[in-house]
Amino acid sequence: MPNHSNTIAGWREWVRLPQADVEWLKAKLDTGARSSALHAFDVEEFRRDGADWVRFGIHPWQDTDADAATVELPVHDRRVIRSSTGHTQERLVVLMDVVLHDRPVTAEVTLTNRDEMGFRMLIGREALRNGFLVDAGRSFVGGRAPRDIRRRNRGRA
Repeated sequence: MPNHSNTIAGWREWVRLPQADVEWLKAKLDTGARSSALHAFDVEEFRRDGADWVRFGIHPWQDTDADAATVELPVHDRRVIRSSTGHTQERLVVLMDVVLHDRPVTAEVTLTNRDEMGFRMLIGREALRNGFLVDAGRSFVGGRAPRDIRRRNRGRA
């Protein structure tokens, strides 16, 4: 495990997903969830060089499909995930680079439909244990997105 100091983060933060060319994505930091989760659509599994891969779309903004991005990554795992409501669902897991507070972290990310959720991404404790402390009373400790990005995220492009 890398040796670095702890970084304070709020319960919600703006993150970057370099593999998807997504510069701004509002995420909820959730120490109660083990793995991270990302809103994905048009999930399609395929084989490449003898390995399982997945192609999926990302909607970076809430309540709109504008600026969708497509990502192709190797399948890391398949897991049965229990939601906060107690329902179970088998999900594909990929390894994704997530940049939080200008620090890259490789996270195990499950792909699911988060259209009804308040955030397109949830970052769980396995990713946060890489040197982040979550202050549940604070938001956007790493900085706010520019105003035009915040407006776009609320569907007011």
